Amino acid sequence: MTPRRFLATLGPGVLWLALFLVVPALIMFGYSLLTRTDLAQVGGPWTLENWQRVFGYDALFKEWLPDNLRVLWRSLWLAALSTFFCVLMGYPLAFFIARQDARRKNLLLLLLIIPFWTNFLIRVYAWILILRPFDLVPSLTATFLGMVYAFLPFFVLPVYSSVEKVDWRLREAAEDLGAPPVRAFLTGVFPQTLPGLVAGILLTFIPALGMFVVSDILGGAKTALIGNLVQNQFGQAGDWPYGSALSFLLMGVVLLGLWLYARTAGQKGLEELI
Repeated sequence: MTPRRFLATLGPGVLWLALFLVVPALIMFGYSLLTRTDLAQVGGPWTLENWQRVFGYDALFKEWLPDNLRVLWRSLWLAALSTFFCVLMGYPLAFFIARQDARRKNLLLLLLIIPFWTNFLIRVYAWILILRPFDLVPSLTATFLGMVYAFLPFFVLPVYSSVEKVDWRLREAAEDLGAPPVRAFLTGVFPQTLPGLVAGILLTFIPALGMFVVSDILGGAKTALIGNLVQNQFGQAGDWPYGSALSFLLMGVVLLGLWLYARTAGQKGLEELI
């Protein structure tokens, strides 16, 4: 590819990623090595203290305080549990929508995306009214319900897109060869929906891992997630270096998950999701 063709095709995308992804990430990494000074300012000297605090070592008191790791673990399993329930409810829902006639299909898709027409904060606050009679606010259960509600459409839509492309003749062929219905589905249909399934899981798990709005409104201080810690450092606490280090921890966990998927998916890796 000639330089002129590269600039005309890939150039704008590379420039966009460099300006709005790579450069901000490098700036944030630089902040994580600085020190919080008086009046919530940032300056020298260069230090690794923020990274020590991320992994639970308090240099001031010379002891290990693994609170951050506990919060990270809580964020991981809550994001995984929310994703699991989105799969449990969203996978059959995608099939139900895809198997309807055109009129009902459009209506169901409209009902699925209507919540996006309302501000996300308003929808989360509405859950306070729903859960208050059951005395569930604030609690981890309320946070879990809010996250499932928030991310279920993000799971259903890519799975629905895959189901729309399913070749149902493969299931019929499996049944003609004597396979029971469940086996016919697992061998003839399920593999065709894997791209949408994996895309839906990633679109659910990754934002759920960094979510702070739902847990802040429905969970309270006792159910703080890693996203709440990051938000608090850049907001109320004013400790940008520590917040930058926490952000890189969260980014590292997400990139590790994507790398593991790419390794297990074979040579195509993440390209199968497109």
